[in-house]
Amino acid sequence: MSTIAERAAAAAGRTLKTDEFLDEVVDEVVDEREAEEFTPAPDPMADYEPGDDDPEMVPVHIAWLRVRREVRAIAKGEEYKGGSTRFNFRGVDTVVNTFGPVTLKHGVNVLPVKVDAEYRDTTTSKGNKMRECTVRVSWLIVGPKGDSLSLQTQGEALDSADKATAKAQSVALRVLLLTSGLTPTHDKDPDASYIERGNEAPARSAESYRDEILDKKTSPQRIQQIGYEVSNARMLQSKVQNESGDWETLASLGPRIYNERVGGGQ
Repeated sequence: MSTIAERAAAAAGRTLKTDEFLDEVVDEVVDEREAEEFTPAPDPMADYEPGDDDPEMVPVHIAWLRVRREVRAIAKGEEYKGGSTRFNFRGVDTVVNTFGPVTLKHGVNVLPVKVDAEYRDTTTSKGNKMRECTVRVSWLIVGPKGDSLSLQTQGEALDSADKATAKAQSVALRVLLLTSGLTPTHDKDPDASYIERGNEAPARSAESYRDEILDKKTSPQRIQQIGYEVSNARMLQSKVQNESGDWETLASLGPRIYNERVGGGQ
């Protein structure tokens, strides 16, 4: 009695021995699988048609570098007051308000893809019950072409109600943006100082800072940077004529225009 393999070979007009037939079948299956494995994935950009406001189609590491170049610094402009404890910090709202428009401009998406959370109950020094949450968030920074960078950060928060998880994730997001962006608290424009042979580099006038602040092309981040420069030059109280023709100090003009540019400020 012939085997199934031998009958299949006979039906195909072949007279192979069982082992030879099985070897041939295995080879055909392997060849098919290898062909599937080496079939290139479809290119998601093949049918892409750029729009008027679309970012330049560059790799993600280039797009993220451009974001970092534009987000020059975020100051610790918020103050925490708790009893005798006081310190300045950069809150998540400030950080997101700074990074958000710039990442949008360069076609960068920051996506949380996995959240691992741990919880424990604790109490304050006054005996109030609190819920502590620690999260580890895995992120994808996706560039305009669809390629991505994988990162991971942690966040920790306490809350007396049901907001500990949301707070912890906000902390993880702030850590991601500040650490992956290497974002300093102060910035110095590389063009603000230079060496000129035989002469001392001229200082900028209050009027030149006013003109740059009022220029609609000046970004909110650059206005923040101007604030640092004006402070270092001890020109905060210098009065200039604003866009209405009224006299206003640079200390007042800069923050006012900054708040208008970011849609109401912090």
